[in-house]
Amino acid sequence: MPEITMPRLSDSMEEGTLLRWLVPDGTEVAVGQEIAEIETDKATMTYEADVAGVLHIGASEGSTLAVGAVIAHVGDDAPVPVALDKPARVKASPVARRIAAELNIDLATLVGSGPEGRIVKRDVQAATPEPEPEPEPEPSLTRVQQTIAKRMAESRATVPSFEISMDVDMEAAVALRAELKELGDTPSYNDMVVKASALALRDFPRANGSYRDGRFELHERVNVGIAVAAEDALVVPTVFDADTKSLGQIAQDTRRLAAAVRDGSVRPPDLSGATFTVSNLGMYGVRSFTSIVNQPQAAILSVGAMEPRAVVRDGELVARHTMTLTLTSDHRILYGADAAQFLGRVRELLEQPLRLAF
Repeated sequence: MPEITMPRLSDSMEEGTLLRWLVPDGTEVAVGQEIAEIETDKATMTYEADVAGVLHIGASEGSTLAVGAVIAHVGDDAPVPVALDKPARVKASPVARRIAAELNIDLATLVGSGPEGRIVKRDVQAATPEPEPEPEPEPSLTRVQQTIAKRMAESRATVPSFEISMDVDMEAAVALRAELKELGDTPSYNDMVVKASALALRDFPRANGSYRDGRFELHERVNVGIAVAAEDALVVPTVFDADTKSLGQIAQDTRRLAAAVRDGSVRPPDLSGATFTVSNLGMYGVRSFTSIVNQPQAAILSVGAMEPRAVVRDGELVARHTMTLTLTSDHRILYGADAAQFLGRVRELLEQPLRLAF
């Protein structure tokens, strides 16, 4: 009888939490039908059946299982026992679990008074004379937040990185965007940075590479990840083959991906395969900042606010729209001169933006 296992829905996923079954046990399901919601290290996603038949559920809602662990079978009406990597967890709130752990109370011995028999704080308090702990803790980290914290800490500890910054004269880019706006197709300045980065990555292959196990890996495709702020998390969907796309196509991709991240509909393929990342905090008025390299990528580009600044042109002090770019690089694959040449190429393209428009 065909097995349904915990899928690998992202590059870095090692385990997932089965949040909710979308169909009851014993239901006849079709190929492509959404059957479960799974929380990965990046987002909550729906899982579609890849075989048709009667669904026999083997994993309880709330179970956290390793990738590849059996969560159900699909076949005839005969029930099939499913061996789980981990036993089903008692349904309890995070606060109830914490208090029970502190007081050495076995949750399995309690009767829950919450929705669907869920054990809540008052149930644990009723089982002990101890007073209610104060103050209440902050909510637990989500799986996405845990993964971000883990990967950023690992990157900071293991990647010998360095940063360089350059100011970019954006006057020509402002003029070009005004012209494109009249035509009804208005890319953002960040879209221009993505396109300029993609073209520069094509010219400097090591910036589009990775350092793995003591060797360089140079990627054939130029796939630019764009950092998008989701609720309490940072998600990085990918603009694939950005070096071959027009500025208008990149604008369409980034709008679609950002919307999907914010409404929770982003799909696993959109969250994989990036070879370089662009992170922009300019909309918050941040002039410059330093990002952490997203391993195993070679570099990440931080984009600050574009604003009028006083600069000297032809011996005169004038106001010019200026943006600061900061490149953080893995020193094992990019050296100072390499990074400077790459960032200089990005600046050159942004200051001559007609080369980005097509």
